[in-house]
Amino acid sequence: MEVRVRVIRVVEDAEATEKYIAGHLKVLESYGVTKVTSADRSWVNNPHTYLILFESMDDFRVLGGGRVQLKSKGYPLPLEEAISEVDPGIMSYMSQFGELEVAEYCGLWNSKEVAGYGIGSIYLVKVGVAIAAQFGLKKLMALCSPATVRISKKVGYEVIDSLGDNGTFLYPKEGLIATVLAIDDIENLPFADSNEREFIFQLRDNVVHQKLETGPKGEMLVLFDLIVNKN
Repeated sequence: MEVRVRVIRVVEDAEATEKYIAGHLKVLESYGVTKVTSADRSWVNNPHTYLILFESMDDFRVLGGGRVQLKSKGYPLPLEEAISEVDPGIMSYMSQFGELEVAEYCGLWNSKEVAGYGIGSIYLVKVGVAIAAQFGLKKLMALCSPATVRISKKVGYEVIDSLGDNGTFLYPKEGLIATVLAIDDIENLPFADSNEREFIFQLRDNVVHQKLETGPKGEMLVLFDLIVNKN
């Protein structure tokens, strides 16, 4: 099986964006989550939102992906709106950043199909951190489920314990917990595990290449094209 990993600006590829949204909603519904701010569609008109897409080379189905959304005029980060409902302090926290200085990596999902080949959640997280360096950000943020917190810390995220209850919130519904995290030094990733940091640095140094990955289902050829078109 062959999979292509590429980055698009949402305003430049409506068809691929719709495929990503449909796949993400399907995954959310499978977990019983039907209303979250990350499912809002307003970001499709934001010229500073980018999608990382994992696509089958057989039929170009979107098998997973994530969204890098830069804070810009008229487009607050999804986590700002989510957290403000329970902690208004997020507004003063975000006021320290100007336009395009901070981004959120959100909307991550992947099909079981690719996970069986070794391309699971942490793979998506690492690719997102790898491309974030191309934006010259002061901070990369994320709002994570309990399962994703451990993964995120491995690639260099730290909990923002000044927000919420030591960085945690009840979201997207009562009984579910989300944690807000951030990477301050995106260039050097000082708090990342050495193996994960090495993988990310290799992606940065080789934005166009191919790699053979192996999982329980066998081998998968991954074709990377991680050049970000910011024009």
